[in-house]
Amino acid sequence: ELRPPVGGNHVLRLGADYRLSDGDMAEDAYSAVTGLVTARRRAGGKTGDLGLFLEDDWTLGPVVLTAGARADRWSISEGYFVETTAAGTPTTDLAFARRDGWQSSFRGGAVVTASSTLSLRAAAYTGLRLPTLNELYRSFNVVAPRSGGGVTITTTQRNDALRIEELEGFEAGFDFTPLPGLSFSATAFDNRIKNAIANVTLGVSGNTVTRQRQNVDAVQARGIELGTKVRLGKVSFDGSLAYTDAQLNASGASASLNGKRPAQTPRWAGTATLSYRPAQRTSLGLTLRHIGSQFEDDLETDLLPPATTIDAFAQLPLYGPVSLVLRGENLGGETIVTRLQDGSMDIGTPRTFWAGIRVEIR
Repeated sequence: ELRPPVGGNHVLRLGADYRLSDGDMAEDAYSAVTGLVTARRRAGGKTGDLGLFLEDDWTLGPVVLTAGARADRWSISEGYFVETTAAGTPTTDLAFARRDGWQSSFRGGAVVTASSTLSLRAAAYTGLRLPTLNELYRSFNVVAPRSGGGVTITTTQRNDALRIEELEGFEAGFDFTPLPGLSFSATAFDNRIKNAIANVTLGVSGNTVTRQRQNVDAVQARGIELGTKVRLGKVSFDGSLAYTDAQLNASGASASLNGKRPAQTPRWAGTATLSYRPAQRTSLGLTLRHIGSQFEDDLETDLLPPATTIDAFAQLPLYGPVSLVLRGENLGGETIVTRLQDGSMDIGTPRTFWAGIRVEIR
C-alpha cells in the first residue's frame, strides 16, 4: 500500500493484494452397512484473486468523505475430481475448465462530527466472494443414526459451475460519547448478496437426502448492531447486540427455499465482557455470550436451540516478564448443538480449562 502526499486534507491510498487457495482432498467412502471402503475420492484445484485498489479520505471541516474503487482479477483453475473403487479401478475422472475474469467494486462513505459527543456515519459498498475449493469440488456423505432406529444418508454434491457471490449494501449509524469513559454506538444495515451459495435439497427418497451447492438468486439481510463501552478506572465493560433479519430469494431448482431463512443464521447474537485490570500485567475478565436459535438445514426442518455460555480469563504475573494465563470456556457446561439431523447431533465446545505461560519482552 502506498500513501503519496496529496495535501493535508486528503489521505490517498494506492495498493494491491493477492490471495491464493491451492488444495487437494483425499477421502475414502465407507458402507454404512458393512463398514468397508466403497470408493476412494481425490479432488482439488486453485482459486486466485489479484486486487488493485484506490481510496481517498477527504476532510472538509467536521465532515470526512471516503471514496474507493477496486478491480479484482479472479481465477478458478486446475479443478479435478477422481473416484476409484476400493481396489483402485477408476470410475470417474473429471477435469474442469479454467474460469477467470475481472470484477469491479466500489465504496463511498461519510462521517460527520456533529458535536464533541456525537458523530454520524453512513456508507454504501459492493464486494465479491469466490466459491471455496470445498464448495466447487468436494462431494461428501453424512450417515446419521435416526432417533427411531436406522440411519439417514445425506449426500451433498459438488458444483464446479458455481458463480461468484456479489454483495451490495449500505449502512448508517452513530457514535455517542456523553461522558468520558462512556460510549454508545448503533449501526443499521441492509445487504443483498446476489448469487449466494447455499445447500439446496434436490430430493428425499426413503432414508436418503440429496443436496447440492447452488447459487440462489440472493440473500437479503437487514438488521441493527448495538454496542456500548464503559471505563471506570480499573474496571471496564464492553457489550454488543446484533439482530439480523435474513431471507432467501430463490427460483428455479431452488424455488423451495424462497422466503426461508438461510441455514445457520441466528436472529439474535450478543456478548458482554466485564474486565478488571488492577495492574499493568494483571487482568481478570468474564464474558457472557448468547446465540439465538437457527435452522440446521435449508428446508427449516431441524432447529438448533439457542445457547448461552460464560467464559473467564485471568493473567497473573509470576516473575519478571513471565505471567500465568488461565482461561475457561463454557463454564456453565451449556450443551451447544452445532448439527442436528433426525435426532443425531454434534456438540460444540464443552466446559474446558486452559493454563499457559506468557512471556512479554519489550
